[in-house]
Formats: sequence, C-alpha cells, structure tokens
Amino acid sequence: MEVQAGDAKDVAPLEVVAPISVKGHPARHVLVIDSVVPDPTRDSGSVRACQILQLLHADGWEISFLAGDGYASAGDIARLAALGVRYVDGHPLRWLRKNGHRLDAALLCRVPIATQYLGLVRQYAPRATVVFDTVDLHHLRERRAALLTGNRRLGRHAEQSRRRELAAISRSDVTLVVSADEQATLARELPGSRVELLSNIHEVHGRRQGFHARRDLLFVGGFGHPPNADAMHWFATDILPLLLADDPSITLHLVGDIDEASRRLLNREGLKIHGRVDDLAPLLDGCRLSVAPLRFGAGVKGKVNLAMSYGLPVVVTSVAAEGMHLTDGVDALVADDAERFAASVMRLYRDPELWMRLSDAALANVSNHFSVDLARRSLRGIFSRGTPSTDEA
Repeated sequence: MEVQAGDAKDVAPLEVVAPISVKGHPARHVLVIDSVVPDPTRDSGSVRACQILQLLHADGWEISFLAGDGYASAGDIARLAALGVRYVDGHPLRWLRKNGHRLDAALLCRVPIATQYLGLVRQYAPRATVVFDTVDLHHLRERRAALLTGNRRLGRHAEQSRRRELAAISRSDVTLVVSADEQATLARELPGSRVELLSNIHEVHGRRQGFHARRDLLFVGGFGHPPNADAMHWFATDILPLLLADDPSITLHLVGDIDEASRRLLNREGLKIHGRVDDLAPLLDGCRLSVAPLRFGAGVKGKVNLAMSYGLPVVVTSVAAEGMHLTDGVDALVADDAERFAASVMRLYRDPELWMRLSDAALANVSNHFSVDLARRSLRGIFSRGTPSTDEA
C-alpha cells in the first residue's frame, strides 16, 4: 500500500517536531496507526485520539503517525504537527524496516488496523510494547445491531469480528477499552490478557447559559456510524411526532456528516439538519437539552460526554447510558421506548429545577470519570512498562 498525502497542491511542508527528553532520558518513540487521521470535527473517536496524542507528547514521547487509508490533507498534517506528531509519508513497510528498531511502543487503533499491522510491528519492532486500542468492541456493536434487525448475515459478521478482536487482544501486550463493562467482558473471555481502561477524554467547559436562555434539542452524530443513523430515523419516525403534538415549537438540531439520501428522508417539520459544523459551542450553549436515542452500539458515547461537559442535560436510552456512570434521574433521564423517551424530553424541557440539577450532575460526571487528568494518569500506567517514568516530570 503506497501512502499518499493528497494532491501536490494540498500538501503542506511537514513541520519537524523536536523530540522531548525526560530528565536526561532520550525521547521514547511511539508509532500510532489509525484508520484515518483524527479530525475532532468529524467524530468523538477523533476527539479522544487527539487528546491521547497531545498527552503522550506532553509526557515526552516522540510520536510518528501512520494513517491506514494512506491519505492526509495539508490540514491533517498541520493538525498532527500542532499536537507534536510526525505524519509518516511513505510506504509503511519501508518505514518499519528503517525505524522499527527505534520504537519503544506501538499503538494500534481499531481491529482492522491491529489485524493488518500487529505481525509487522512484532517483526520489525521487537522491543516495542504493542498496545491495541479497541476504541469500542466492534463485535459487540455489530451483534446488537444483528439482534435488533434480525439480520443473520450481520450476526455472522459480528462473530467474525469477535474472533479477530480476541486474536488481536491475545497477541498484544496491552489492550485498551473505553468502558468498565467492556473490560469485564474481556476479563471473562480472555482472563490472562492485560486489559486497561482508557475512556473518552473531555475538558469540562462549564455551563454558560441558564435554562431560560435556551430552547430546542440537539443530536450530534455522523451517519457513517450505523447506530447514529438508526437512532435518528427512529427518533424522527416515532418520537418527534409525539413531541410536536405536545409543543409544535420544538426543533431538533442534527449535527454530523449525513448522506443526501438520509437528508431527504429526514426532511420534515421540527428537524433541522446542520451537517458537520466547525464549532459546536453555540449549539451546546443554546440548546436546552441533548438526546441520544441509540438502540444499539458499544463503548462510551462521546456525544453524551460532550453535551455533559457543557452542562447540557441529556435524555438517553440504556444503550447510550452504558459505560457512562449515569443513574436515571440523577445524572440524566433514561428511557427505552418512544413514549417514555418523549415524556422524559418534555419533562426535562419544562422543569427548570430538574434541568439545573441534571446540569450540575453532568459537569461533575465528566470531571470525575472523563477528565484529562484521569486520562493522563491512565496513559502513564499503560505506557510505563520498560520505559523511563514521567511521574516526576
């Protein structure tokens, strides 16, 4: 596979980031491989990925990044450089042959990447600690989709994904998951493997508008991720009509990449499609609550974390609440059928006291479970084996 950096007119000169030494030690070198270059405006997984890169750089790691799709725009390269990361522009195998002996660690993100590169990293970087970041357990998400839809072919695919994920975990030194539920699942499946928790990572932005200055609902999620597309089709078909019958003035703001066919299908009263936006803050500060009507999925839901980091209360399904440390009526409202979901939305939409209580709890939840400081401590423990300690840095 030849790695390309876009057309010549789209390629910026690569900024060389100076390695950082830690108390006299030479910089440790980690190769990070993900399917694509992370873009925080695209998906929550990219938000987490960029936070991980930034924290590793701050802790003294020299970081090289390889994109599985072999593509990086000028903006992608500049974004990585700003995080202290070198983009690998060249053939991956050639790069590993030349530089593998210098690697102290390799971070392989998502099961297709781990499947493709784990053997090569073992061969050309024999002293590197291999860390497999599941991002979420793909087979769990696919199995739930199969059960929801009754799709037998998807069920068979989920089983194939399960075998691939378990094989990658068995061959890795450390595996990362985003929720304690997934950690417990793997403890049962592969009790001898080292599985560490590194969840979503969010700054606590704080509440910048009160209840009465807000209106409408918000959903954030690109339709390239099947659970998001299913959630919005269910919401538009079964939940939105109940809300509009109660309050015709309510609008749901839908943010994220969405294909033209879905745009046409969802075009209706009470639903405004924004597509991808560069700055979500105005909607997070201006909407009265966020919804996450997910019917299947896995991992931890970045859209829920993001809303809560702004003090925006959320109404979620049990699937969306999984791994989020949420209690119904304490940190969020949880409902799994259309009637209860709509009733929960209207209850929260009209109750300033409940809204403020959930807003305060949302901010505390992110601070306690998804903060940058917590992630920094987790990363230091994950990458500490066989490398100089940065705990005193």
